[in-house]
Amino acid sequence: MTPISCKVEGMHCTNCALSVSKYLEKKGMQEVNVSFATEEVSFNLPAGGDSAAVLEGINQMGFRVVLPDQAPARVSPYSTLSFKFICCLIFTLPLMLHMWVNWPWLHNPWVQLALTLPVYITGMLHFGKSAIRSLMNRMANMDVLVTLGATAAFVYSFVGTIIYQDHSYLFYETTAAILTLVFLGNWLEERSVKQTTSAITDLAKMQITTARLIHTENGHEHIHEVDNRTLKTGDCVLVNTGDKIPMDGTVYWGNALVDESMITGESEPVAKKEKDKVIGGTMLEDGSVKVFITATGKDTVLSYIIELVKQAQNDKPPMQKLADRISAIFVPLVLSIALLTFLGWYFVGHTTFGTAMMRSIAVLVIACPCAMGLATPAAVMVGLGRAAKNGILIKGGHTLELFKDIRQIVFDKTGTLTTGKLQMGQYHYEQLTESEFKQVVYSLEKYSSHPIARSIVNLWKSAGEYPLQQVREHKGLGMRASDKAGNEWQLGSFKMAGNAATDDSHQLYLLKNGLLIGWIDFIDEIRPEAPTVVAELVKMGIKPILLSGDTQRKCRELAAQVGITEIYAEQSPAQKLQQITTLMETAPTAMVGDGINDAPALSKATIGISLSDATQVAMQSANVVLLNNHLGALPLALGLGKHTYLTIKQNLFWAFIYNIIAIPFAALGFLNPIMGAGVMGLSDVILAVNSVRLRYKRVTN
Repeated sequence: MTPISCKVEGMHCTNCALSVSKYLEKKGMQEVNVSFATEEVSFNLPAGGDSAAVLEGINQMGFRVVLPDQAPARVSPYSTLSFKFICCLIFTLPLMLHMWVNWPWLHNPWVQLALTLPVYITGMLHFGKSAIRSLMNRMANMDVLVTLGATAAFVYSFVGTIIYQDHSYLFYETTAAILTLVFLGNWLEERSVKQTTSAITDLAKMQITTARLIHTENGHEHIHEVDNRTLKTGDCVLVNTGDKIPMDGTVYWGNALVDESMITGESEPVAKKEKDKVIGGTMLEDGSVKVFITATGKDTVLSYIIELVKQAQNDKPPMQKLADRISAIFVPLVLSIALLTFLGWYFVGHTTFGTAMMRSIAVLVIACPCAMGLATPAAVMVGLGRAAKNGILIKGGHTLELFKDIRQIVFDKTGTLTTGKLQMGQYHYEQLTESEFKQVVYSLEKYSSHPIARSIVNLWKSAGEYPLQQVREHKGLGMRASDKAGNEWQLGSFKMAGNAATDDSHQLYLLKNGLLIGWIDFIDEIRPEAPTVVAELVKMGIKPILLSGDTQRKCRELAAQVGITEIYAEQSPAQKLQQITTLMETAPTAMVGDGINDAPALSKATIGISLSDATQVAMQSANVVLLNNHLGALPLALGLGKHTYLTIKQNLFWAFIYNIIAIPFAALGFLNPIMGAGVMGLSDVILAVNSVRLRYKRVTN
């Protein structure tokens, strides 16, 4: 499989996106994702497939494929929906005026034809072309309904003008009003939907800036202003107060306060000093630093976030699949209802041909399949965008839907409920000098990714190394190794020490040939926000649970401080996985963890949640990453998930109830085509506005 990503321009409604999606699926493409709002298309090309032929097929549908290395086409102002709407409105307003004023020239059929013709031609070049393309691809879209309705009224009026010269045959104002109002609805929908993607737009704007590139020549530094997109890994840049940090890097000179709120959601500036990492796109509020560039382009944190959020926004939750299935049969169903409406009123109701036709046209133009297609993606885009702006990276729209079911959250201890920034306490050693003790411990721990190991490596790396071989990590227990003299070394938890230790109050135990020769204590602070977050979860009806590899005593002490009553201590990675499996049998369960030994459990949980300081494996295994490394974002993530799902339900309810009520109303003659076109145009706008409301809505208790 070869992944293909591109933009497809010219999709002006969700049914256009559905047409492209169905075309790609028919061609055998896998994992197809098409977003009308962002114009993003991605799919997996099967082995031996011809990507050029597939993409050319999309072009032949009337859209324009833009590959990542191509510049987007320049949009002509005359091709925009706003321009088309205004042009049509200019001719439609005087045409509608004849219904209220008795000016003879406005009642002249040839004048009405002259006013209608520009509107009809504009409408057919837009809706008609789209309708024909969709029929050629056997995927009828909403434009088929609009085209048939407007054309039926126009042709009937034109024939009446030519043959009968009778005002009872003239419905030119119906043709013009339908097309003008649908243009208005599409324009409002386009504007509303753009607001649902504003969070990604804001993040993308942060990527482009200027950089002060430092070039050293003959021992003197020269500074040149360049586009940040030309920077390479290894370049050095100067960043002053008020500048954006151009790319990801490491500070090698200076001190500064950096505003990382657009990435992490954290409102307070973060202090940066030498050897600290900085994120491209964030703002330097105060100070001056020199930065060594470590990542550019798609390798930066900001690009990674934007790409993940885009993928998540294109990911369809289960509820959307139902709407897609209904949308696929919607247009043929409406055409059938319109035909039955005409036949019923003409042959059974004994109305005039014109009356029967107007009522069938009302059915065509009031039906709105786009509402069902827009209901879910609009809400998902707003929910994921708001989450990203608050430092919550949610991988997939389906994850948002899972949040509503979560009834218990499992927390790891070290690095999750505690800061993981361990401070060295007391340590004890026998049979070794202090220098040898530190060397052995450092040489073992440098192979581990556990927070305790990282702390020791940072503290004792200057001690040097002890010649060890066959170093292995036993997840949840500790490290084992041997030396050239044949001695066996072990460094790990009380559980690993076994019968060699009787006191379980220490973090690490060092054993040589099975005998205890040293131990180390660490002081690990509880996260300041942990008790508040746990209390808030309990208030939300979610049970907090502690699951740790640490000793019973330490787990009980921590649990008492943060307010957790259910504890599972001294758990190996395999036992953690088993415990998560058992807990999920009682209720949907989320897990928050940060270490490699948490990765299996994070993958198994209904939702896996990782902190941004976690190991790369843990972040990749998690469905949600808290980018600000702060548990305080957890209630917001849960609240956003639940309220996004609620918004989806509201949107789908409106989409279904609107069509269920509106179509029979039109068929029974309670709505004329002009009213129908106006109501249909507003239906999509209502969904988009309801979704945008999620950006400002309070989602936590």
